[in-house]
Amino acid sequence: MNSIDNVINKLNLKPHPEGGYFKETYRSVGEIKEDCLDTNYNGKRNFSTCIYFLLTSNKFSAFHRIKQDEIWHFYKGSPIRMHIISEKGNHSHYIIGRDFAKGEIPQFIVPGGCWFAAEVINKNDYSLVGCTVSPGFSFEDFELKTRKELVSLFPDLKKIISKLTYQ
Repeated sequence: MNSIDNVINKLNLKPHPEGGYFKETYRSVGEIKEDCLDTNYNGKRNFSTCIYFLLTSNKFSAFHRIKQDEIWHFYKGSPIRMHIISEKGNHSHYIIGRDFAKGEIPQFIVPGGCWFAAEVINKNDYSLVGCTVSPGFSFEDFELKTRKELVSLFPDLKKIISKLTYQ
């Protein structure tokens, strides 16, 4: 069994709809009532949630978005290239990792409402991160469009969208 399979088995990770593997490790008991949230939320949300998230050289995180900010915490493996498309269609990218001399950062905040995707930089490697969301994650807040739908929104970004979508 290779090291990627060992991590997946040891942490009991399951496939995620956007790509990669995950396991929820925390969901707060406390909740935020719907009338205390922005009007774009339906229902209540937990204060916060957290997952383990593993990507491989072959399993990237496809472009998607959620309503909340999402904080990525780097744990182990290859650095990750995080791609962000703002609501206005501006593309930027950041390197999440531990080599500070190369400008890598160990923690990155994806602003809510932005489209984002992530890829492992090193070949034949994996990246283990944690993702924290507040208000807590709900699949009601998750949006994953097809390649065609995203390219129609951002035609100037067809190349990167095509690289980091599965369909």
